[in-house]
Amino acid sequence: MPDLKISEMFEMQKELFEPHKDKWPPMTPEAGRNFLLFMVEEMGEAIAIIKKKGDKAIMDDPDIRAAFCEEMADVLMYYHDTLLRYGITAEEISEAYLKKHAKNMGRDYQAEYEKKYKED
Repeated sequence: MPDLKISEMFEMQKELFEPHKDKWPPMTPEAGRNFLLFMVEEMGEAIAIIKKKGDKAIMDDPDIRAAFCEEMADVLMYYHDTLLRYGITAEEISEAYLKKHAKNMGRDYQAEYEKKYKED
């Protein structure tokens, strides 16, 4: 089973865009915000499967699991489309991800939450 790299996903989205470039929004930052909205819409479809079918069905029913994976793939596709429209490279997002992961590994989420929502 393949394990796609971010750069490969970028290339796949560019490949998909090419035959549709005259009909789809351009690869520009101005079009990027709409792709975030499309991504949220796809998240809603994934959420609907969770709500209507439940966690157990996603884990145990191959058809429901496949439908859930398809919706999550749509989320990833719109995510990558958004990054492409803002000119963000695979290297940039990888660097940001690694940096954020390192930061998160040192965080105390409970203490941050308590501080942020502490009653005065």
